[in-house]
Amino acid sequence: MAPISPAKRDLPTARTLLILSQVYLPDPASVGQHVADAAAEMARRGWRVVVLTSRNGYDDPSVRYPSREVRDGVEIVRLPWCSFGKGSIAVRLIGGFSFVIQSILRGLAVGRVNVILVSTSPPMASLGALALAWLRRASIKFWIMDLNPDQMVVLGRLAPHSVPVRVFDWINRRILRRAEDVVVLDRFMADRVNAKLQVREKLSIIPPWPLDDYLAPVPHSENPFRVAHGLQRKFVVMYSGNHGPTNPFTTILEAAAALRDDARIVFVFIGGGVGKREVESAGLPNVLSLPYQPLDTLRYSLSAADVHLVTIGDEVVGVVHPCKVYGAMAVARPILLLGPSESHVGDILGVASLGWTIRHGDVAGAVALLRSLLAMAPADLEARGERGRALLASKLSKAALCGRLCDVVERGSRDRVAQDS
Repeated sequence: MAPISPAKRDLPTARTLLILSQVYLPDPASVGQHVADAAAEMARRGWRVVVLTSRNGYDDPSVRYPSREVRDGVEIVRLPWCSFGKGSIAVRLIGGFSFVIQSILRGLAVGRVNVILVSTSPPMASLGALALAWLRRASIKFWIMDLNPDQMVVLGRLAPHSVPVRVFDWINRRILRRAEDVVVLDRFMADRVNAKLQVREKLSIIPPWPLDDYLAPVPHSENPFRVAHGLQRKFVVMYSGNHGPTNPFTTILEAAAALRDDARIVFVFIGGGVGKREVESAGLPNVLSLPYQPLDTLRYSLSAADVHLVTIGDEVVGVVHPCKVYGAMAVARPILLLGPSESHVGDILGVASLGWTIRHGDVAGAVALLRSLLAMAPADLEARGERGRALLASKLSKAALCGRLCDVVERGSRDRVAQDS
């Protein structure tokens, strides 16, 4: 196995960050985009950063990326046979464990490693971090993007006391105990993590940031996306992101069916995932289903909406984090939450009047609300969107949140480098 050998790796004062993440740019999955932002910032801070990731696309495994490249000063090593799609739990587990095994082997070729940053993509990636931390005497920073086996349990795919659940919970407790710092995305996730193992003294709550480099509001009159998809003079309700089982669409699709004869409104679903089937099988004339859009056109697709739909299942609050809310805020569009108000998005909506909430199953309420939005003055919609954008700029910007995460990654590293040298 050829070692990974940049010039700086043998310098005693060099600091090396090894990142384990099954997803990474240019893959469109949000986990990879946020990991890439953090990696680039750490490289700007003078670290040597090596990322081990998958060579194949996360949502579409037929997509292949270069096996090695340097992007934004970050060394990226992409491993084969780590992503086979999302067709079944078994297929995802095979890809995940293949990634772990290869990460351990390739991680041994990196040279000196000071810090390992590991995400929860795949859920068992922490096994690789634990093994490498023991072999390389490195510290671990555990960045929790979602919680498993919790997700599989609440979705009914695994029994609460089954062997796989007990094994994954054992792994979770090991990584939580071993990690020097733990980062979660919201207060609900923090509660769930602390229920597994008390880690309050080393836990940070840092929400994921918007993709500031790619997002800005685009007026409807100047938006080629609306022209390309026949959305001129339409009121667009948009969902953009992963169509997963934790993001139920049934209520909004039934509302769309009730409004199928109202030519003023269109429901646009952008992205991929298993929930795509429910959207497309509905066969509604006022529903448009599109694939993920390229990052360099994301500002146009997101700005094409009048209102952004964010959905979260009642049972998965604190298990997954609704990252798509930040994209809506970044392009200054109001938010329609389909899900429980006692959630992270509910917290955001409670800070300022940014949007509205409807409950799962309340089809009549959804139809009534959508009709009221059709009658709302455009200036009122714009004001709500601008309040969301202002909130992002003041408290939830990429510069602030990515900086905080990287501060956590760096915490304690200088002392360890001095001791090792």
